[in-house]
Amino acid sequence: MLGFADEVWFSRLAQPVLHAWTAGEALRLGVHVADRTDPEPKALACYGLWLPARTQMLLRFVDGRPVSAVTCAFLAWAAEHLAAEGVRVLALIWDNASWHISREVRVWIRRHNHEVKRTGRGCRLLVCRLPTRSPWLNPIEPKWVHGKRAIVEPERKLAAAELQQRLCQYYRAPLLHPLAQQVA
Repeated sequence: MLGFADEVWFSRLAQPVLHAWTAGEALRLGVHVADRTDPEPKALACYGLWLPARTQMLLRFVDGRPVSAVTCAFLAWAAEHLAAEGVRVLALIWDNASWHISREVRVWIRRHNHEVKRTGRGCRLLVCRLPTRSPWLNPIEPKWVHGKRAIVEPERKLAAAELQQRLCQYYRAPLLHPLAQQVA
């Protein structure tokens, strides 16, 4: 199976760039202002795995930000999900983000693949890195842009839960518990 992975931030405040034809009054997106009393995050981090053969997006939101430990948790979840569907190897294409190339992630992938090979069960991960500063080579990037544009709310700021729900509906992905950073 071929898959393209990446992380993205979905802002509750910033609006995506949109172009539209209108008759009459120009369409304007309102600027949402941060409220210091709002306990919800200003943006949500999300991992995604685009599987073009299935036209399927696997999503996992993150409590916090993408770091190596969370990347390992995402990879474990994705490998388990794909193994349950009978996928033996995932050719994983992603960029050179620091949390992709960290020693912790490389060691985790090596151990995971060794365990899959030893037991004969699971989905191995064959990592292929994109050249530095070349996001246009990753087909998941436009998927993120289209998702941001599809769920935009011009009149009000979305709650974090509503933002997650809209994104999961757009990408036809189940809303799962967010991945959490492990406190050591």
